[in-house]
Formats: sequence, C-alpha cells, structure tokens
Amino acid sequence: MYLHKHISANNVSISPFPFQREIAMEAYLIENPSVLSMETDGFNEIDILKCEVTLLDGRLDRNSDGRIDILAKYGQEYLAVIELKLGELTETHLSQLESYLKERKQILQKFPDIWDITVGNHPKWIGVMIGATISPDLMLKIRKGYYFENDIPIAALTINRYKGKDGNVYVVTDTYFVDKVKNKDYTKYIFNGQKYGKGKLVLAVIKDYVEKNPAITFSQLKAKFPDKLQGRETFTTEQDAKLKRDKRNFIEPGELIALADGTIAVSTEWGLANIEPFLIQCDKLNIDIKATK
Repeated sequence: MYLHKHISANNVSISPFPFQREIAMEAYLIENPSVLSMETDGFNEIDILKCEVTLLDGRLDRNSDGRIDILAKYGQEYLAVIELKLGELTETHLSQLESYLKERKQILQKFPDIWDITVGNHPKWIGVMIGATISPDLMLKIRKGYYFENDIPIAALTINRYKGKDGNVYVVTDTYFVDKVKNKDYTKYIFNGQKYGKGKLVLAVIKDYVEKNPAITFSQLKAKFPDKLQGRETFTTEQDAKLKRDKRNFIEPGELIALADGTIAVSTEWGLANIEPFLIQCDKLNIDIKATK
C-alpha cells in the first residue's frame, strides 16, 4: 500500500472551501496537474492529454454513452482514465471507471496520436478515482492492490480545498495506491554515477556527449544517435519541438542542448521497445551504462 498525504497552510487559520461542481475540480487539476502525481516510481510524472472524452456505450451500468473526465499519461508507459466525483468515492464509482476502461480501445481509435508505438506496441493503463472522501471498504480494496481485468491498477485520491484568512487557497490530498505495480518495468540505469529512468537517461547521455564534443553539429550528432534508435526521432530542433506542443520532447531551459549550429530537444518517448537499440549504440560509442533495479 502507498499512502501519500500533503498539506500546506503556513500557520494560517483555514476553513473548508469545497469544489461546487465537478467542472471546477477538473479546471483546478488541469491548471495544477502535479496534484495527480502518485509520488511513486513511474507514476510521478503526469501529463493531461484530453478532457471530457465521450465514449459510445461507455456506461455499461446505464446502457448509455459515457464521458471520461480526464485522459492523462503517467511517464511514458501508462495512459490514465481519471474519474472525478464531488463527494464520497464508492463501489458505484469504481464500476463506472471500469466501464470506461473496458472501452479503452475506443480511446485509441479516437485519438491515435496519443500513443507512440515506438515506445511499445500497446500502452499500459491505469484507472484513477478522485473525490472528497472514500468509503472504508473501497479504500481497503485499493490499499491491498486492486486491478481491473487483472492487469490495470486502480488508484484513488481524495482532494479537499481550504481557504485561509489570508485569502490563499490550500489543498489537502490523500493518495491510495500500491507500492509497486505488477508487470511494470522498474529498471533504472546508472550513468556517470547517477541513476536515471529511460527518458532521462537518453537526455543525460546526449547532453554529456555534446559537452565532450562542443563543436558537434546537428547532422553529426544525428549520425551518432540516429532516429532509428528511437523509432521516430531521437531529437529535433528546439523550434520544431516547441511547435508540437505535445510534450514529446524535453523542452525546459535546463533540458535543451546547444550545438554548434543550433539547439535541440531530445525525445521523451522511450520505453522497453526502443531503449535497447539506444543502449547498444551507446556501447558502440564506448559510453558506460549499467542497468539496475
């Protein structure tokens, strides 16, 4: 079981300031996606992809269409279906979430670009319920490690707002999740004494290679780390990456890499399917990387 609790009030007297509508909760999460972080390995990087996604025949309990509140992505492996409720989370809401997950193929058909097949042939999925409280029975079920169809983990978050006398708004979240998700690859990589996940490893290696070869150009670097390693593109220009607006490249100031003839942004899309070719290429370039758990 994983339980994460966060509160910050800075010694200010606070009072409840609940969300009045689900759409208000949704808007808050879109503006503050880090609230959805599980703070556990593989589920601490969150990217909101879509909101208010309609699914044909998505509500099996009502024999009607359904609507996913938030479609998101955790790291590079997991797509997430997120269901929002204002009150207490119950078994009824779990059933609703499961009915959406059952139609996950419909999501991929509707939005084929949300998944990069170079990372893996199929995405892994996670279901997340968010409410103000959670029923004891449901909480216990999730804390023990609950999976839909035996391989889709289910998590729950409770989120409550408070308003301080100073006018500031404070948020308290409780996260219920397992320590380690079954069938998830937890391999890390040691490079230059630091431990990295797949995407950050590629970024660190290419950044280090450029630092050691400061006169290298875009085309010369492509020859060393060709696009075939990633499957689509190992890196692109800063301008092209920012035009995409899809967070498939590392584009923060400290992540961009300056070359002799421009600045590049490395792809974030690395998984089990394409990290191995990159590691083989690194071995050819005498770049020392060790895998670890």
